[in-house]
Amino acid sequence: MLSDEQWTVLEPLVEACRPIGKTPPQDLRRTLSAILWRHQNGAKWRAVPVELGPWWRAAQVFMRWARAGVWERLLNLVQERGLRLGMVFLDGTNIQAHQKAAGAARGGISMSFGVQL
Repeated sequence: MLSDEQWTVLEPLVEACRPIGKTPPQDLRRTLSAILWRHQNGAKWRAVPVELGPWWRAAQVFMRWARAGVWERLLNLVQERGLRLGMVFLDGTNIQAHQKAAGAARGGISMSFGVQL
């Protein structure tokens, strides 16, 4: 997902922002590629391709970094450097309507056949 050129630019910025824990994350480039793939495709975490590593690792890193403010710090660094991002943000809100809000006809009239039931 991330090309060598992209990773060369992104790696020092990520290292400057990410929390330093007891153990470094395994294969950070692949994990970030999985996170980017998931957000570009709007898919669920479990749909992340196997070649991008375990889906649960990408989800875990994404959520931990979100709580720690890593993504905001990374965005600020990227903007300070004048790098162009090819990102689009979509609203992922999902609202379930009541079954009666689906536009069903009242009074037992079938709209498709026009027959009184």
